[in-house]
Amino acid sequence: MKRIGRGKFTLGEAKNYIPEISTSTKRLFKKLKAEFPFANLCVWNTSVLNEFMLHQPNRFFVLVETDKETSNAVFYFLREIRKSVFIDPTIDILEKYVVNENEVFIIKPLVTEAPILKINGVETASLEKMLVDIFCDGVIFSTQQGTEMRTIFKNAFDKYTINQNKMLRYADRRSKKEELNQFVKTISNLWQ
Repeated sequence: MKRIGRGKFTLGEAKNYIPEISTSTKRLFKKLKAEFPFANLCVWNTSVLNEFMLHQPNRFFVLVETDKETSNAVFYFLREIRKSVFIDPTIDILEKYVVNENEVFIIKPLVTEAPILKINGVETASLEKMLVDIFCDGVIFSTQQGTEMRTIFKNAFDKYTINQNKMLRYADRRSKKEELNQFVKTISNLWQ
């Protein structure tokens, strides 16, 4: 039996998701932590979602999530060393300025109590956080919407143990708990 939430179990062996941390992500996190030692940070690359996707995108974002108060400082710090850095961009900005960019950095406010993991000294997104972020943010995760989002959720639930309580608690922090819960119920009925 594997635990999928508080008081919830299912048959099978638990398989925890541990994202691969690239050397560049590790380097970036260390630079940010050295410059902002007291800031809460979560750094991850959307390329880790390829494992769950059917259609493979050719452009990825490096997401740097930090405290709302630190966002501007992180933006200006990264702007000094990188070219394409945006704070919480709109779809219009992404369509106009990100078209031909290979490496795009997006600064977002880190939601309090977001489920993050510490892997090899890097604070990064848990699978539960990634799934909720894809569901809640159709702008940054525009390539992961629609049928692709259902594919991502199905593959994530099939391959790994998802703590549904943790996922729904984070969705609640993003004011999308009921919608996500309904989405998961709907697509899990399709899987059967």
